[in-house]
Amino acid sequence: MNLEEFVHLHVHSDYSIVDGLSKPEDLIKKSVNLGMKALSITDFNNLYGAIKFYNAAHKWGLKPIIGVTVKFFSELIKNELTELTLLATNQDGYKNLILLISRAYKKGYFCEKYVTIEKKWLSELNNGLILLSGGCQGEIGKTLLRGQTSLISDCLHFYEKYFSGFYYLELIRTYRENEEKYLSLAVDLSYSQNIPVVATNDVCFLNKEDFKIHKIRIAINEGVRLKESKIQNNYSKHQFLKTEKEMCFLFSDIPEAIINSVEISKRCNVFIKSGQYFLPQFNTRKISIENYLIQKSNKGLKKRLESNFKKVDKEIFLKYKNRLDTELGIINKMGFPSYFLIVMEFIQWAKDNNIPVGPGRGSGAGSLVAYVLNITEVDPLFFDLLFERFLNPERISLPDFDIDFCMEKRDRVIEHVVHTYGRESVAQIITFGTMTAKAVIRDVGRVLGYPYGFINNLSKLVPLDPGITLKDAFSKNSELYTLYKSDEDIQNLIDVSKKLEGVNRNVGKHAGGVVISPSKITDFCPVYCDEKGNNPVTQFDKNDIEYVGLLKFDFLGLRTLTIINCAVNMINKNLLLSNKKTININSIPLNESKCFLLLKKCETTGIFQLESYGMKDLVKRLQPDCFEDIIALIALFRPGPLQSGMVDNFINRKHGYEEISYPDHKWQHILLKPVLESTYGIILYQEQVMQIAQILAGYTLGKADILRRAMSKKNIKDMAEQRSIFIEGAQKNGINRKLAIKIFDLLEKFAGYGFNKSHSVAYALVSYQTLWLKAHYPSEFMASAMTSDIDNTDKIVMLVNESIQMGIKIIPPNINLSKYEFYVDHTKNIVYGLGAVKGIGRNPILNLVQEREKNGLFSDLFDLCMRTDPNKITRKVLEKLIMSGSCDCFNKNRNYLLSLIEDAIKASKEHFKIKKFQQESLFGSFKEELNILKKNNNLLNSFSDEEKKLENEHKVLGLYLTGHPIDRYAEELKYYLNNSTFSKLKLFNHTKKKIMVAGIVVSIKTKVTKNKNRIVILILDDSTGLLEVVIFKRLLNISEKLIQLNKILIVSGFLNTNFISKNLKMTAYDIMNLNLAREKYLDKLTIVLTEKQRDKCFLKKIYQFFQNQTTGIVPVYIFCKKKDLDSEYKLIKKWLITISNKLLVELDIFSKENKMQIKYF
Repeated sequence: MNLEEFVHLHVHSDYSIVDGLSKPEDLIKKSVNLGMKALSITDFNNLYGAIKFYNAAHKWGLKPIIGVTVKFFSELIKNELTELTLLATNQDGYKNLILLISRAYKKGYFCEKYVTIEKKWLSELNNGLILLSGGCQGEIGKTLLRGQTSLISDCLHFYEKYFSGFYYLELIRTYRENEEKYLSLAVDLSYSQNIPVVATNDVCFLNKEDFKIHKIRIAINEGVRLKESKIQNNYSKHQFLKTEKEMCFLFSDIPEAIINSVEISKRCNVFIKSGQYFLPQFNTRKISIENYLIQKSNKGLKKRLESNFKKVDKEIFLKYKNRLDTELGIINKMGFPSYFLIVMEFIQWAKDNNIPVGPGRGSGAGSLVAYVLNITEVDPLFFDLLFERFLNPERISLPDFDIDFCMEKRDRVIEHVVHTYGRESVAQIITFGTMTAKAVIRDVGRVLGYPYGFINNLSKLVPLDPGITLKDAFSKNSELYTLYKSDEDIQNLIDVSKKLEGVNRNVGKHAGGVVISPSKITDFCPVYCDEKGNNPVTQFDKNDIEYVGLLKFDFLGLRTLTIINCAVNMINKNLLLSNKKTININSIPLNESKCFLLLKKCETTGIFQLESYGMKDLVKRLQPDCFEDIIALIALFRPGPLQSGMVDNFINRKHGYEEISYPDHKWQHILLKPVLESTYGIILYQEQVMQIAQILAGYTLGKADILRRAMSKKNIKDMAEQRSIFIEGAQKNGINRKLAIKIFDLLEKFAGYGFNKSHSVAYALVSYQTLWLKAHYPSEFMASAMTSDIDNTDKIVMLVNESIQMGIKIIPPNINLSKYEFYVDHTKNIVYGLGAVKGIGRNPILNLVQEREKNGLFSDLFDLCMRTDPNKITRKVLEKLIMSGSCDCFNKNRNYLLSLIEDAIKASKEHFKIKKFQQESLFGSFKEELNILKKNNNLLNSFSDEEKKLENEHKVLGLYLTGHPIDRYAEELKYYLNNSTFSKLKLFNHTKKKIMVAGIVVSIKTKVTKNKNRIVILILDDSTGLLEVVIFKRLLNISEKLIQLNKILIVSGFLNTNFISKNLKMTAYDIMNLNLAREKYLDKLTIVLTEKQRDKCFLKKIYQFFQNQTTGIVPVYIFCKKKDLDSEYKLIKKWLITISNKLLVELDIFSKENKMQIKYF
């Protein structure tokens, strides 16, 4: 044997989470570069990276040794925590590792660092395992260091009994405390007890210079600053991946420790099989699983055909029957009948239990078998969808149904699956959170002790693009690069961040991924559980789960299904009360003109997939008038088609501005017309690419799917091969070679933008369902949409504004009327949900509503406090209820009610005290005192400040509901703005013309540009909508004093639109408040009286009002209409006054009280 051979047997990757810096593949690459033959990764308390390590090792020609580092509490040394490294020698050992780790999580734990096995488990699960003693931190090590020689034999007895010949004393030389002392004692013990030793380096990072980065990684995990980290002394700079030569030199005095590392590696031979898939056996009784699927599918086909067609003739039947038989043949041949039946069962259970299920998602909507089994609601033949896009018989592909469930009830379906197949056989799938570009700057900055503001400003320079790296951020943001070059602190922080970027930071749970195993999950992979040992999650991610043979089922939550379900339930409840037929949302006609009229008007707020500004702009241009257009909309609204010009071509061809060709006016073929007709000759869908290859070049649909995949991946070698096959096939079909080449070029160009039509159809169906509900039952739909987003104030504001524009009346929150959720009353008004009031929460509202429903309406604030739970209806909750207008039903102004809270709470406490001690005699005197208290408080009832009232209302509702601060100035602002409002801006032609708008400031944000100039971003609200306004340095320097929350601003500027989102923004050119606007624009005030108002008494009141005003330069004219002549007026008086806000407010009140007309010109 080569004396300079050594194998690292104790190595932590970044999957250890608590420590470990390097990815398994990086450790493997370095090991290969160092000429090593094998490597073991022994992550702390988990096997998260075992499959990735195993596959990467084989890819690089390195032998993988699978192991794990665990801890347990040793009874021999007073339950102290000790360490042990376990290595799998064979399949049994690998399975035992899985069981040990899974048990450790299932029994619960205090925190990740204290996930422990129990020593006694090792006696049961000892087969196929080699144990390394854990060095100083092991049970033997701690016993030796303490000189407890009497315990050594007891300690060794266990390992000799269960691991004879498989237990090694681990020797580590990384220059940490007590290592040499332990090493000397361990070697002596080895000689005296004939126990073999082995050298390891407890590796945590690749290179010696990575130690500082590793320390920062540990501090991030601890959540403390580097200086405050308590476990830094547990590590040393020597824990890097040393060369064989370095390790041999380090242990030159104990050569057997080096030799044994190689010997152990020879003993470890684990092979993890792949390519076979395991599903639970669906119970079909005596019928074979294949025949059962065929029977169920044929029955389902009969039902679907009878439902969809008035008369099923032979041609229709054969068309569907042939497609069904083809699909069934593929499914059964590939071994997936159980998969379809399992999905069928839990979807049917969901539907039977009133849990909304989506009509389909992804390529699964292209399966007729799925349609007839009621897995999907999309007829693939009607929409020309392809099964092979979902399950390709000509390549190894797995079925993968993504199923949407109602967001609120999705977990019930998962619980049903757990109940059906057993808790031990079902688990959700793990995900790993990594240190992303923005997050790593924050984490590293905090650990290194940089100020929060410094870190925050630096991280904000990283663009929000999904998946962006620091390297990409440098190229996209020149300011970040400039700061990096000029500032030493920033350079240091970024350099450290780059080395930690992408490192695993924590574990999470896949949004909807669930695996169902034919036996226990632990027969295939280890499980991770929460601190209480509940909610099992696979320790392998979705790719590694597939590798070991388990199939993933996606249980996804879709909020829109909750909205649809809520609306339909509300509608059907009312229909039943009226003895009318209820609606079935899956049976609505897809061609209703009322729906498309609403769509063409771009009234798509709340409509699934169609409500963004960008989509509204596309709808406006396209003017969709059929369901196929909605399918196309969803496929077109993506960056690729929008930026490539495909969208413009599609729109122009639809409206006849461009000639329709199949697909190009120079290069087309009549055979392609049936494939491309629905998209006006544009290659929009992936399925069209497949069909063109089938029709022109004789591809099977399976091979056409392989072509599609090759085109989307843009693999040069694969594309060259496919080009040759396509051209040859086309020529065999009599297609001109040049045309075949050009068609292939077009396919290659558009394939990159092509969208999965099956998914587009399924989601277009959901879009249409919401559109249909909004068109036919607008109040119920909008109320359901609001309830669905009850915690999202911004969305509530948008939906309320939309409802008002639709002519739906919104009843403000009212404790004697409202529920937690929004609902529709008998007159089709929407009653505001108390759950949308900020800062209250669900439980207080439910307590209030239950009491009201049980014992009647609340008469006043005292009654409310005395009848509800004071622990739930607290002072804070009362304030929010009053500020929101929920207590306006007491007919007292809000300021007065706020002043009553203290007395109401005191009265409530006294009431509960008397009630608790059952002192009936005191109730009489208490009521007398309460009546006196109410009477005295009534004397305090004063006129409320309208502006403050609305300001508070906005604070707790996020919008102005019972009024708007700008309403008082509406007539005046019309004069300045020429009747322009935010809601009308989207109708303008956004040229370089300057536009003037006005609104109240509801949000102010300040940012610093790359040139270190400040800009301010305002959100203005004018009661018809919101507008974002950007103010740059020049204007900011002049007008900063004018920018205040809850103040009205009049802004002149230029509108601009985001290319993709189409969100409107304004770049401000000039800013004024009302006083400045009046100075600039208000030349005179005109008051018009009717003939009836022209009496001496009334005129005296007017004259007195204006005589009390400050003299100025603005003329005020009083005219009187001539009798029966609306257009002729007579001047009866004139004053010169100074215009002020106070004057106009008082004049507004005066004019409303006396029904006078005021004109600002």
